[in-house]
Amino acid sequence: MKRGNLLLVLFLAAVAGLAILSSCSKPQKNIGLQLYSIRDSIMRDIPGAIAKVAEMGYKFVEPAGYDDGKFYGMDPVAFRDLCSKNGLLILSSHTGLPLPDSTNMEKAMAWWDECINAHAAVGVKYIVQPFMGDEAYRSLDTLKKYCDYFNAIGEKCNAKGIRFGYHNHNMEFSTKLNGQTIYDFMVTNTDPAKVTFEMDLYWTVEGGAKPVDYFAKYPGRFELWHIKDKEEVGASGKMDFPAYWAAAAQSGMKYGVVEVEQYNFDEFTSCKKSIDFLNSASYVAMPQ
Repeated sequence: MKRGNLLLVLFLAAVAGLAILSSCSKPQKNIGLQLYSIRDSIMRDIPGAIAKVAEMGYKFVEPAGYDDGKFYGMDPVAFRDLCSKNGLLILSSHTGLPLPDSTNMEKAMAWWDECINAHAAVGVKYIVQPFMGDEAYRSLDTLKKYCDYFNAIGEKCNAKGIRFGYHNHNMEFSTKLNGQTIYDFMVTNTDPAKVTFEMDLYWTVEGGAKPVDYFAKYPGRFELWHIKDKEEVGASGKMDFPAYWAAAAQSGMKYGVVEVEQYNFDEFTSCKKSIDFLNSASYVAMPQ
């Protein structure tokens, strides 16, 4: 090989090496994934799906597959070990039970005891209920009963070293009862020591509210965020992510969890684009 060609080859190899090094050293932020984002894939191949989540750069997961003492049909310890083997913590979990009537309260609390024990075994820091029954959106009395119910669940969770939280959708902001916005009523009628809130940023905006207004009004109540957009995070241009992060400390945010509900691509590509967007955004600072 001629000397000139050899130098060119060496130069191109060096450039390629620097590109690879730069890619490898790209900062990976402490961001989690709500596993509902890969709801189809995880039911087909749990080990394969978990491995892909780790490969994308997510640091922890939030399952949405608890049922009858198991996670996606797996024993809690087995599921914990699968995630741990892939370098993933199980931070939180979406599950819950609608408000029971007075005759079924004891049975409901027994269900929660079993649920909390299973979550303690899997190692979560948070249990989050992402729904209420329809009557909570029609009756202030029922909504107040939900707040009392959540306080009672939160007390049970605290006894096991777990925080209890609630995850919103849009109707908590778009619906008023007796002139009171449902979400405001919930925040003011739950005990901060027993109930935190996982604010879904996208659904808050869809409900006609501004996350930063709530961070200012109720500082410290939002330990978890669902980082979401219409499709992939950052794709719509509708979400004011820089403003949200400017108020992150005020909100009390400790962990941010990506959730992708709609896709422009396949599940994994959409989730990868979402974390790449957050890792590349200079304003995104995640607590460790």
